[in-house]
Amino acid sequence: MKRAADLRKENPAWTFPRGTAGFTLIELLIVMVILGLLAALVAPKMFQKVGSSKIKAAKAQIALLGTALDAYRLDVGRYPTTDEGLEALRSNPGVDTWDGPYLPKDIPKDPWGRDYVYRCPGEHGDYDLYSLGADGQEGGEGENADVVSWE
Repeated sequence: MKRAADLRKENPAWTFPRGTAGFTLIELLIVMVILGLLAALVAPKMFQKVGSSKIKAAKAQIALLGTALDAYRLDVGRYPTTDEGLEALRSNPGVDTWDGPYLPKDIPKDPWGRDYVYRCPGEHGDYDLYSLGADGQEGGEGENADVVSWE
């Protein structure tokens, strides 16, 4: 194995004049402080976007499920009952005119990992379909607010 001094003689590009071989500790600390300040300014804004993107995803999924429910109704003549639930969109609940599946994949969970709430007949229309939001409880504000199909 060759020594570092021998390698420097064979390849002069590895030789640096004294004092130009790298960064000083102060320079590295200054860069790290600047990066820390930038992260402290940007990170809170990015975390706010995560919450609003989950709400938008829940609204999009509710719209998709609403379209599938409407297709079910066109074939069967009614929406699935509360007991049949959203699973009637994937497997026949024993109805002769069922022509599904009405969703290409399994029933999605809401962005917070819980099942959507489905009731038929609904209090706000033919059916109620909603997510309980980040807190998993009825009501709430901001990210904890329910995401509903009737608004």
